[in-house]
Amino acid sequence: MLDDLRWDSDLIRRYDLAGPRYTSYPTAVQLHDEVGSFELLHALRESRRAARPLSLYVHVPFCANICYYCACNKVITKDRARAQPYLQRLEQEIQSIACHLEPRQRVEQLHFGGGTPTFLSHVELRGLMAQLRAHFNLLDDDSGDYGIEIDPREADWSTMGLLRELGFNRVSLGVQDLDPVVQRAVNRLQSLEQTRTLIEAARTLQFRSVNLDLIYGLPKQTPEGFARTVDEVIRLQPDRLSVFNYAHLPERFMPQRRIDSNDLPAPAAKLEMLQGTIEQLTRAGYRYIGMDHFALPDDELAIAQEEGTLQRNFQGYTTHGHCDLIGLGVSSISQIGDLYCQNTSDLNVYLECLSNGQLATHRGLLCNLDDRLRRTVIQQLICHFELDFARIEQAFTVDFRAYFKEQWPRLQTLHRDGLISLDANGIKVLPAGRLLVRSVCMVFDAYLARQDAQRFSRVI
Repeated sequence: MLDDLRWDSDLIRRYDLAGPRYTSYPTAVQLHDEVGSFELLHALRESRRAARPLSLYVHVPFCANICYYCACNKVITKDRARAQPYLQRLEQEIQSIACHLEPRQRVEQLHFGGGTPTFLSHVELRGLMAQLRAHFNLLDDDSGDYGIEIDPREADWSTMGLLRELGFNRVSLGVQDLDPVVQRAVNRLQSLEQTRTLIEAARTLQFRSVNLDLIYGLPKQTPEGFARTVDEVIRLQPDRLSVFNYAHLPERFMPQRRIDSNDLPAPAAKLEMLQGTIEQLTRAGYRYIGMDHFALPDDELAIAQEEGTLQRNFQGYTTHGHCDLIGLGVSSISQIGDLYCQNTSDLNVYLECLSNGQLATHRGLLCNLDDRLRRTVIQQLICHFELDFARIEQAFTVDFRAYFKEQWPRLQTLHRDGLISLDANGIKVLPAGRLLVRSVCMVFDAYLARQDAQRFSRVI
């Protein structure tokens, strides 16, 4: 059993820096336009030759309403007809990608994100899933992890029934905060009853897992009010919880400009919210997985962490890191072998590329040996809170301390400060360092010194 978290206010004040979330290494910031569709097609052929299993991510960018805090790639519209031309081009992309793969490559994981995937009508959802099943080897025995993000304001019992019929067995519901005052401040009015209804539907229809998203640091939030939200959420008994820190970056995300910065809670209040949330969830039996994520002990993420098989990719913590991840739709990111690539984030450019018979690949990166080594180090730390030097040395034929001699003094400082235990055999992230594991990972990031820290959210 992994050690519990330990809250250390002094360490948090000193190490709560801006840095990447490490859903990948190198991070998406490093993608560049010298890598494009040619490299993607080559990577797909390599995937086919190796017959690697697949994880599919499908991006549906449309939302009927704008949430002021949102930093996702989305299109706000009440016009449901706007989905049709997008779906036509998405189907072209599905066909263009799938023809380079082997039909026996099983799709072990599928995820619909957005935007709001349930913006699509039932007919449109059926049609999209039919296209995916026609061109990819989707599993029919409910053994895959097939998930979808849902806005509880955009779904009901019939929606949940349709999703289960289509093969989805995991749902993630956006909640953020249940306080109406906070909801008005971020333009997302959503009742507890709406959320509870969908969770009851998911349980009745035997969805395997329910995740709820919460955000702390939103305008008008108080520690007392957020604690009431967490209490209500615990009563709903989700299998997983994502508790995100709101990063206010109005210069980058236009909807955030509608938030009055004077309404944002002070840094001390945000820390109080996080500390209280951790205590509430721990008392309720949830395990801290890492990086804002909590799960019940019998959840697959918690079990994978116990067994040392948990991994992390562009979809976050996963038990399917061995799969090639193929992103479909505007702004989606793929990770195929050592290639990372991303589609254009501009909807019109995406539609134009596909209408011209071209893939919409906009930028990418091919990992070199140093990238792969550091990726493995960061993955071990962020997923398992420990690192065995001998395993790295054997896998990459290096002397760990010699390879990271420039980083060694910083590791010694983290050791003295009590974030990690460092010896000749490896690193263990201590209970006081687990909330700050991003800061530990940043030591091994070769690109960080050349990047603008303002591009990233703070660790806490």
